Amino acid sequence: MLNKDETILLIEDDRVDIMTVQRALQKNNISNPLLIARTGLEALDMLRGTNDVKKINPLPALTLLDLNLPKMSGFEFLQELRNDPELDSLRIIVLTSSNEPKDRAAAFEFEVDDYIVKPHSFDEFTRAIATILALWE
Repeated sequence: MLNKDETILLIEDDRVDIMTVQRALQKNNISNPLLIARTGLEALDMLRGTNDVKKINPLPALTLLDLNLPKMSGFEFLQELRNDPELDSLRIIVLTSSNEPKDRAAAFEFEVDDYIVKPHSFDEFTRAIATILALWE
């Protein structure tokens, strides 16, 4: 289980999905700090402390990544992350709408911890978040 002070980074551009993750975390009694990056570039700035963005310190214990992002896709983000020796060990769970086998396979090539397709109902989404959190128990 995540320690109460460990940060979760959500990389997601959809406002409704952000609110759904926030609600699902609350429903699962998770009060960890949740930082939100709306693009992969913004997330990299947060992780590296570049472009006048304050560095996340310590690094997040868990990162939830959407694949369909503006400016830099989730795959481009993963490639950049895995090529950075200071960030390559981050735990990443892909949380995306894509159920394409080729996307799943490509994500696992970047050594993600899990790949979860975003559920359509809030109850299913809450169960998905509970599943994600169970990985850390």
